[in-house]
Amino acid sequence: MNLKFKNKLINGDCLEELKKIPDESFDLIFADPPYNLQLKKELTRPDRSKVSAVNDKWDQFESFKKYDDFTYYWLSQCKRVLKKDGAIWIIGSYHNIFRVGTAIQNLGFWILNDVIWNKKNPMPNFKGTRFTNAHETLIWASKSERSKYTFNYQSLKCLNDDLQMRSNWDLPICNGKERLKKNGKKIHSTQKPEALLHRILLATSNKNDLILDPFLGSGTSATVAKKLGRNYCGIEKEKKYFKAAKQRLKRTEVIEDHYLDTVKNNKSKLRIPFGSLVELGIIKPGTTIFDNKRKISAKIMADGSIKHAQTEGSIHKVAAYILGSESCNGWTYWYCKIGTNIVPIDDLRKKFLQQIHR
Repeated sequence: MNLKFKNKLINGDCLEELKKIPDESFDLIFADPPYNLQLKKELTRPDRSKVSAVNDKWDQFESFKKYDDFTYYWLSQCKRVLKKDGAIWIIGSYHNIFRVGTAIQNLGFWILNDVIWNKKNPMPNFKGTRFTNAHETLIWASKSERSKYTFNYQSLKCLNDDLQMRSNWDLPICNGKERLKKNGKKIHSTQKPEALLHRILLATSNKNDLILDPFLGSGTSATVAKKLGRNYCGIEKEKKYFKAAKQRLKRTEVIEDHYLDTVKNNKSKLRIPFGSLVELGIIKPGTTIFDNKRKISAKIMADGSIKHAQTEGSIHKVAAYILGSESCNGWTYWYCKIGTNIVPIDDLRKKFLQQIHR
């Protein structure tokens, strides 16, 4: 890890500051660049009251070409400072995300997903001339097609009540106590909700990873990174946003370390077929295995299959047939006798794993 940029906030233009960072410094990047909304005038509600929209100078570009040149430059620098197995998230609206997506692919990133953030409480379309703009798009991409990027599948499944997490996320926009204000006015017009960053960082980073945000804004990414035991580096050009983010981070408490452990991915575990135990002589063909009540039994065949009455197949398939279910974990269903002890056949697998890891 590059300690010089660990838990550091930089007040400067990312186009200049990124050049100062060594190659392959970061595990993950989250970028919320200017959207180039192209607003020509103030927005008003039907009662003529003013809408607090994004009309800041930092979001204004002379032309699409100027915006594209800007996008290609910061993205190419981000690719350089990203580790070979790192990944990047970019969020945008219909104004810019397609141009950003083209740049990502042209620069050699490998797009993994586009994610739709469905805003539960979007700003209405006051003129009634278009659909209410109720979502933003995120692009998740690895540094290259060959990158071994982080994806904490099991953690996301737990977060979603044991269902696979889909690519459409229903989350509210930032409001209430979370919204940073000064004298009753928003400090930042496009502050992102912590829930969004919590999901991103939980899904695609690990404890102690170093996360870069080249457009730090109000500091949401760094705040959530700190809470989740990640390290952060944020670059912000605007002085007022930089100060607000710095103060916000001082108030942020880290979640206790023992609560930051997450469910490990099953894919990271070494898969041991039951047949391997037969091949290695750990359990022999002809051995009788049985259920935990010893009422149902099966014989082990030379190819690692098992036979119960007229049914034969894998330890999982035969157990599922007996139970009348679509699937069953045969490792925990079947038992065998080792000496005078009755043990689950899974104990044999664990013993084998211990031997190969010595």
